[in-house]
Amino acid sequence: MAWEAHSFEAWSRVGQSAEDGGLHASRPRAAGRSSKRAIDLFLAVTALILLAPLLLLVAIVVKLSDRGPVFYSHTRIGVGGAPFGCLKFRTMKTDASAQLAELLQNNPAARSEWETTRKLKDDPRITAVGDILRRSSIDELPQLINIVRGEMSLVGPRPVTAEELPRYGEHVWAYMAVRPGLTGHWQTSGRNDVSYEHRVSLDVHYVNNWSLVRDFVIIAKTIPALFSQRGSY
Repeated sequence: MAWEAHSFEAWSRVGQSAEDGGLHASRPRAAGRSSKRAIDLFLAVTALILLAPLLLLVAIVVKLSDRGPVFYSHTRIGVGGAPFGCLKFRTMKTDASAQLAELLQNNPAARSEWETTRKLKDDPRITAVGDILRRSSIDELPQLINIVRGEMSLVGPRPVTAEELPRYGEHVWAYMAVRPGLTGHWQTSGRNDVSYEHRVSLDVHYVNNWSLVRDFVIIAKTIPALFSQRGSY
């Protein structure tokens, strides 16, 4: 498979970076990784317990507003190139894939926007409830389960698909050196208003300059970023 070949090539770069010393210099050290994981588990489990009534309410609203599943699992690439199902509350119509294919075929402007950003600012696939969930970022709260599973972290690079990995070029090792995050520099720097090139540079900067203090700073910055809703679509 194409992805398997790409995964092997990308992982080889990670191994080469480690041998050169670059990966060990940028990745959290063993003690730091253990502390980061312990904090992830504690905060994620605590959040799931405290937010349980909200999560249940959202699940009911999603189910009643539009026929289809409550949750959506999309394959993303995690640490070391391992794929995992990134969880979200479903915000799109059940025939979203067919709608996207038709839109990209018939709308050159939309196709260009999608190829550049992998996003559509005016996306006809999103439901009315889904639009609210996206703008408030509530749709991403199920990723707390991904954190408990060990597939994600509270803070890290934005989880990407296999198709997006080539955009990281020689910096793909930086993305796969750590767990992708529920929040990160991208979310606090304008989200979808940030170019993909800038997003890659933010991820690389995060890996090269990681510390627990920086993680808590990013978490603190996430709260006002959510209220501003800048780039949330």
